[in-house]
Amino acid sequence: MGKLRLIFTKEGRAVYISHLDLLRTFQRVFLRQGLVLRHSQGFHPHPIISFALPLSVGQSSDCEILDFEVNGDMDGTDLPEKLNRFMPEGVRATDCYIPTRPVRELAALRCRVELVYDNGVPEGAAEKIRGLLLGESVIIQKRTKRKAMADVDIRPMLHSLEATEEPNCLRLDAVVAAQNPGLNPALLAAAIEVHLRSLTPDFVQVRRLELLDGEGKIFR
Repeated sequence: MGKLRLIFTKEGRAVYISHLDLLRTFQRVFLRQGLVLRHSQGFHPHPIISFALPLSVGQSSDCEILDFEVNGDMDGTDLPEKLNRFMPEGVRATDCYIPTRPVRELAALRCRVELVYDNGVPEGAAEKIRGLLLGESVIIQKRTKRKAMADVDIRPMLHSLEATEEPNCLRLDAVVAAQNPGLNPALLAAAIEVHLRSLTPDFVQVRRLELLDGEGKIFR
């Protein structure tokens, strides 16, 4: 029995596929490919398959991770090409290999948050937003695991930030904490809405670009 790690992208209309539906999608894709997954033991066995840091609905990514176990030994080298024949539009496998590092060593995300303004980026927006997000603290309300709302300072979870102004769009390139605790990049836009209401964008697009370890190197 062997453990494999699949890297895949999610974009276009596929960003609206929920986490549970994406899990079912991969189970069906594996089945159509004829891949036999290892199952858990007990009265209700289920395939051993898990996503690292499930992506929020509406966000796109270049670097999603799916770990799974198969019956038999294989290195997965040719698996992406085979799986892509059955993938839905917007989901594409890019790499597959035998993992050597546990997901707990995944420390940060490099991401892009695009703030879209229908009437053009407001004057001075980049400087004001940088000042807010890179200040001493950025307090917003965030839903806890118990579904209650609580004040949270997201500043310690923001490792770096660059702002670039483009036509009708302010692009934020950031590195944020991935887990324990992690920061959903969409909360950067939420902080702007709370603290700089006049700079609230008309639309927000979030994309994960790279997964990083504690040393800032690409996690695999």
